[in-house]
Amino acid sequence: MRSSAHLLSVLAATAALAVGLLIAPSNTDAAGHAKSMSTIEQGKKIAFNRKKGNCLACHQIKGGRLAGNVGPALVSMKARFPDKAVLRAQIHDATKKNPKTMMPPFGRHKILSGDEVDKVVEFVYSL
Repeated sequence: MRSSAHLLSVLAATAALAVGLLIAPSNTDAAGHAKSMSTIEQGKKIAFNRKKGNCLACHQIKGGRLAGNVGPALVSMKARFPDKAVLRAQIHDATKKNPKTMMPPFGRHKILSGDEVDKVVEFVYSL
């Protein structure tokens, strides 16, 4: 029974990410280049973008709308992750630390590029 509930939760999280990929606006200009902004601002844009990080599908984040409650609220991240490399590893592939996590392996599945993961890490670390 518990594994069925876990599977349904994983499927729901994956569906939320997929829907976000279909309906969100782009973070690029007409030429396909990232708009000029700070690394933290770029990371926030990626994290809030339903086509990319879609972090708000699962997490509450200051400044975000329609936040989910599947994952923990992203607050006090420097205290929770004193080693930024551990936070990066979590975002890149959370399944290494917890194989049953519902968090998509953003880097391993190429949902985000390495550069995009780095920018999201900078944003999340600033929270």
